[in-house]
Amino acid sequence: MCLIRIRAAKGGCGAGDCHNGRARMGQFCAGAALSISILILTLNEEVNIGACLDSVSWSDDVVVLDSGSTDRTVSLAAERGARVKSRPFDDYASQRNFGLSGIDYRHDWVLMLDADERVPADLVREMLQAVAAAPREVALFQLRRRDWLLGRWIRRSSGYPTWFGRLGRRGRVSVQRPINEEYHAAGRVTSLSGHLDHYPFNKGFADWIAKHNRYSTMEAQLFEQRRAQPPSGSVFAHDAVLRRKAIKDRVYRLPGRPVLMFLALYLLRGGFLEGRAGLTFCLLRAWYEVMIDVKRRELRRRAANLPV
Repeated sequence: MCLIRIRAAKGGCGAGDCHNGRARMGQFCAGAALSISILILTLNEEVNIGACLDSVSWSDDVVVLDSGSTDRTVSLAAERGARVKSRPFDDYASQRNFGLSGIDYRHDWVLMLDADERVPADLVREMLQAVAAAPREVALFQLRRRDWLLGRWIRRSSGYPTWFGRLGRRGRVSVQRPINEEYHAAGRVTSLSGHLDHYPFNKGFADWIAKHNRYSTMEAQLFEQRRAQPPSGSVFAHDAVLRRKAIKDRVYRLPGRPVLMFLALYLLRGGFLEGRAGLTFCLLRAWYEVMIDVKRRELRRRAANLPV
């Protein structure tokens, strides 16, 4: 049986590195980490890529799929030993599908990450044990994220927990939906108890706002395309991802959704207990919902040849 060696992080920890002195993963003994490859999507992530790569330094097969960065992302990734591939970005699903099917990996299992995510030591141990023991019918493991803002985990404000399919068996996983992707598996899907650490504001609030401005445009287009269709799925589905999808499909049909979203996160979920970070996130989340709504109305008016 192989034992994991953990080395303490040296020096101070930045917002995108470790938190409160959390240990960083060091090297593994021979064979321990030789079961999971890593895929990281990037675009101008020089602020994040170093800490992200440090958190997966236990893997001997790390691939960075870049979308045309103009900063030091590519050079920093190459300096740390990652294989760097490039592909022009069209949408998130297509980019991840290319990463899963258009790149060769050393291992059967691939962990899909964004550059603002970190993999803590406890999750590494759990993943390695899970893939070693996984029967052939298991194709995908779901994970949860801890979202961090202003130095604290915003567990209540973020609507935790949200499940994502991230650790998949090669050739058995595909991605659908161009934004807020959905992971589909040819086989059984199961869940892990560990978390990814997520720093969505590490590139600054301006970047977060610009990104969610783009997201809201795509969300508005998607919801307008299926506006006339009845709500899909069951809010009582056993699978957490399917249940969340069904709830979201119904919530987006409610009037006054931005206000309801703020009240739900800030009051009902207890965001007010998370201080300035909680209030900040809840306001930003409500703004995002407002942007989706106004862009949906814009699409309808333009379709009717009316001025906005």
